[in-house]
Amino acid sequence: MAAGGDPAAAFVAWCGAAGVRLSPKVRLSRQGTVSGYGLVAGEELAAGELLVAVPRPALLSQHTCGIRGLLRDAQDALQSQSGWVPLLLALLYEYTASSSPWRPYFALWEDFRSLDHPMFWPEEERSRLLQGTGIPEAVDKDLANIQLEYSSIVLPFMQAHPDVFDPKVHTLELYKQLVAFVMAYSFQEPLDEEDEDEKGPNPPMMVPVADILNHVANHNANLEYAPKCLRMVTTRPISKGQEIFNTYGQMANWQLLHMYGFAEPYPGNTNDTADIQMVTVRRAAMQRAKNEAQRQLVSEQWDFLCQLEMVGEEGAFVVGWDEVLTEEELSVTLKVLCMSEEEFKEYKEQDGWEDDSEEEESSTLSNEALSRLKPPCKKLLYDSVLLTLESYRSDLKADQDLLKKEAYEKLSQREQQALHVRYGQKRILHQLLELVR
Repeated sequence: MAAGGDPAAAFVAWCGAAGVRLSPKVRLSRQGTVSGYGLVAGEELAAGELLVAVPRPALLSQHTCGIRGLLRDAQDALQSQSGWVPLLLALLYEYTASSSPWRPYFALWEDFRSLDHPMFWPEEERSRLLQGTGIPEAVDKDLANIQLEYSSIVLPFMQAHPDVFDPKVHTLELYKQLVAFVMAYSFQEPLDEEDEDEKGPNPPMMVPVADILNHVANHNANLEYAPKCLRMVTTRPISKGQEIFNTYGQMANWQLLHMYGFAEPYPGNTNDTADIQMVTVRRAAMQRAKNEAQRQLVSEQWDFLCQLEMVGEEGAFVVGWDEVLTEEELSVTLKVLCMSEEEFKEYKEQDGWEDDSEEEESSTLSNEALSRLKPPCKKLLYDSVLLTLESYRSDLKADQDLLKKEAYEKLSQREQQALHVRYGQKRILHQLLELVR
């Protein structure tokens, strides 16, 4: 859906008409940004300066779209695992309606070709470039869920409203593109913890201008929610010509590529993580068992850890640059899998409880604490990391060679993004190897 003329100028004019207040000190630009459109400082900005204020009627959501009445009436039938169906139907309608008031907004993305999430990569390419990162498995789940959501919820709703929707226009392919659009650009208004427990999370919404800001871990702006509008505000001084960055949260590179279609080059992403699959630690423990009795003990220990909800067949231990993020789960798992039969019997009798405050404190797995683990726990973790590194198609050295300027410039954009994900994860895993060697 291309628009004539300059999409950016048309969008800025639309902002003015919609009551969106854009600071005169910033400009919407493709020049000087890390990806696509972004916001660039036209003048120096101090911390706490307002960049844009978006009134709530200018947000695009299930509550502001042209079919809000239909969506409200059908809200029970539109419930899904993702919770995104009402917004996606709103986008399907507005994106294809010739009279949509949001046309200048959509024109910034033309036909969504700029979205290059791994869900759009051929399966072979996804597997070849991202094996071991966790992304192929996440994408397979996404694609299955999208297909199910479209066929079981979206299609029946469209068929019930043939005057509004046409499945030949509002196709599964377009729906998939809009899922990626929501993944990459939507916002969810935070709720108090009590409200979230009661009602579940708020549905996502599109926030014009705010959603154009690119992300880095070391960001310089963030979004504030007020009753009448949403405000993007600087968090520190920004020099003239610098790009203004929002944060999408503490996201590892694999999450950024999976959900947003890009990753941060090493060492920029201070929030990067690597996963050790829980079943990999079980496999390492099994490999260490010398006889059938020891293998049986590992099985019993694993079953008990499952009962304690410390592990699961699809779970992962998450390791960051400075600490293990799933510290309690990994700490307890290593301890239990390294117990003798007698120790385990006693531990089971206490239902996994220990009257030992020292043990409690040591469950914080900072890098320093990892280096002080007992030798059997260190060895089990070391073996688990080696098995995890075997799951990638290449080793750290091969990826290091690809990062050299000459080799890197020959890579496609997908190859570059995948490299950033793999390399960051492998660096974290190699750092862990050194700590528990």
